[in-house]
Amino acid sequence: MKQKPSSRRRRSNTKSILRLPDLEHAKAAVLNSLTSADAQRGYRHAIDEFVDWYCSEPRLAFNRAVVLRYRSHLESRQLAPGTINLRLGAVRRLAYEAADCGLLSADLTAGIRRVKGAKKLGVRLGNWLTAEQGQALWQAPNAQRLKGRRDRALLALRLACGLRRHEAVTLILDHLQQREEHWAIVDLMGKGGHVRTVPVPDWVRSELEEWLAAAGIDRGKLFRRVNKVGRACGGGMTVKAVWHIVKESAKRIGCGQVSAARSAADLCSALPCFGRRVGTDPIPFGARLGSNHLTIPWLQAADSISGQ
Repeated sequence: MKQKPSSRRRRSNTKSILRLPDLEHAKAAVLNSLTSADAQRGYRHAIDEFVDWYCSEPRLAFNRAVVLRYRSHLESRQLAPGTINLRLGAVRRLAYEAADCGLLSADLTAGIRRVKGAKKLGVRLGNWLTAEQGQALWQAPNAQRLKGRRDRALLALRLACGLRRHEAVTLILDHLQQREEHWAIVDLMGKGGHVRTVPVPDWVRSELEEWLAAAGIDRGKLFRRVNKVGRACGGGMTVKAVWHIVKESAKRIGCGQVSAARSAADLCSALPCFGRRVGTDPIPFGARLGSNHLTIPWLQAADSISGQ
């Protein structure tokens, strides 16, 4: 006896309302697709904010209308257009991964993709340090204490070389090398796996030598924790510790505009002739180290905050 073929259609597993386990599954897929620790931290924060808002109102469908409501919520908080667009980009990425996992239909994902970001009107000035403020900032820690010497060397290195927090805490002594009569941080791997070489001014090298000699460091990590009895210990520092060092030094000199959240961008914009963003190559267009028209002006700008 032949069996009649079933005429029932298979029910789709896609949903319109995503529960918390579904969102966590899509969030994990987003984070696993990113290779940079900075990108993972930013996306994790943005997705967590959206999930908290999404779960605060029950039975919301994950569609274009809800994402538009979320954009209105962000605008009501008076966030900058760039911040809003970053949050929406994380939400779109979350929808893409949910669709790839079979949790969201293609139609709903296409609708979320059509949500436009906030318009950027004009250019924000931002909080930039002057050369005098940069000089006061790195000289704020007490040079008589071991912790103060470490903080001075760390702040001087970040100001003059434009390093991110995670780049500074992962530096080892082998990164510091002399090339063409200049000291440099060689083959530094930064955000997104980009490798670059950063020149180090002589006055920054002097601060580093004072810290290394006082701490007795001859190999391994460049910056270490300092315990209560004033001795270097452990295998390194955390990015949160660098965050607090910048915040405390800024308060000490009365420079309140250097907020902890923007410490990286503020520090690396201190050089007066290079209003560049954090982490970009101090030598434009990948110029080589040496006596040329690109390195010499950069080193002169770095010397303007040395106080020498």
